[in-house]
Amino acid sequence: MNRLIYGDCLTVMRDMGLGAVDLIYLDPPFNSNRDYNAIYKDETGRPLPDQVEAFCDMWTLDETRERAIRHMPVLMQEHGIDDQVVQFWRTWMNALRHTNPRLLAYLSYMVERLLPMKAILKPTGSIYLHCDPTASHYIKVMMDGIFGHKNFVNEIVWRIGWISGFKGRKRGWIRNHDIILYYVKSAAARDQFNKEYIPYPDDYERRDGSAPTGPGIPIEDTWNCSAADKLNSIMIMSYAKKMGYATEKPVPLLERIIKASSKPGDVVMDPFCGCATTLEAAHRLGRKWIGIDIAVHAIRRVAQVRLQDRLRLAEGKDFTVEGVPRDMEGAVDLWTRDKYHFQKWAVEQVDGFVTVRQTADGGVDGRVYFARYQQRDLSSMVLEVKGGKNVNISVIRQLRGVLERDEADMAGLIVMEPIEGRKLTNFKREMASAGYLDELGVEYPRMQMLSIAEILEGKRFDTPSPVGKRETAQQVLPYQK
Repeated sequence: MNRLIYGDCLTVMRDMGLGAVDLIYLDPPFNSNRDYNAIYKDETGRPLPDQVEAFCDMWTLDETRERAIRHMPVLMQEHGIDDQVVQFWRTWMNALRHTNPRLLAYLSYMVERLLPMKAILKPTGSIYLHCDPTASHYIKVMMDGIFGHKNFVNEIVWRIGWISGFKGRKRGWIRNHDIILYYVKSAAARDQFNKEYIPYPDDYERRDGSAPTGPGIPIEDTWNCSAADKLNSIMIMSYAKKMGYATEKPVPLLERIIKASSKPGDVVMDPFCGCATTLEAAHRLGRKWIGIDIAVHAIRRVAQVRLQDRLRLAEGKDFTVEGVPRDMEGAVDLWTRDKYHFQKWAVEQVDGFVTVRQTADGGVDGRVYFARYQQRDLSSMVLEVKGGKNVNISVIRQLRGVLERDEADMAGLIVMEPIEGRKLTNFKREMASAGYLDELGVEYPRMQMLSIAEILEGKRFDTPSPVGKRETAQQVLPYQK
């Protein structure tokens, strides 16, 4: 059955069998330092004031990345990468650590995931990696080392679209294309390429002036005739059906790739599925699919808008949603397996957003954003998640300190198990001392607490019109411009 999976593709792929996938298409976060939270603008047109991890590709060389970089040579050797490539990695990474640490963080993240991607590809499988010129040449070097120079097939240049008025005013050369790197798992995969043809246009003729023969013009050759204009128009017009993602790609582009390098019944995987253009294209072409994303918000949106509303698919019948806890057993299992993703899931479950920026004490795991009457900027509730059993009053006091120092109106604590007895009394007393937020005569406790059990029952923090909760989007109050 088709699978939509919540989680880090690195973790998910570890549980997948060798040679389980026929085609991988990935459009990973670029090394561009851009903010992709536009999809979460509220009805007033205000973007979230903080950066959201699901749409933010900012990279830092933190302790986690440094640890991954140090372990990378061992990981490469375990995947059978040539010793010379491993040595090159060591030398290159040492140089980048001092000259471009952000790029090093990005490359280490990608290499960690490209290694298992090769493992789960069938011998006849192919992989297409979509990236921009910012990092495409760096990624190609690593893909040459992982998949082999001989298995590099092509570098595809995809024109993003017509030059807009904004770009037309730019000084200097205009960047209006992306790069797609095309590799195969082995020589056997080269024979799997399926040429696609379009009919000869009326003005087409051979160089010698004779009439054309055969099935038509291969799509990859359409640049040299008027048929290219028609094809490009189809690509651009398809943007009218976008779901709001800044980097969303048109369905026809994915259909071309899927038809070229797979056949009906094959398994197509997108490890960074985002708005799931790949899944829609694969389904329409009769392929099985696997989509993975690290944001619950994206998974929910894909399941509802793309799969159910647009494709009329039914969860449980046509596809499964995996990795999202539905009961306490699932929540505890996620905490045991991946504490970081447990925190992410808990934050997103209460209509919050995981934040990349940290406060001075690093105690904020996420935020719930909400609109206040006639205020232009969104307000927020800072969130802290504690999945362990030993939660004491010091946690409340520390969160109270964050609330007082941070630019937030409210604070929320998420705990795994309900706090009971005298301990609960002390917690309530400490939280009550933070006071109330008055919004149009309604008082909201500035500090609140929810257990995972309560969240699974449907309870949420009591705030004015939370942004990100679909059913309350229309209730967001207007502000004075």
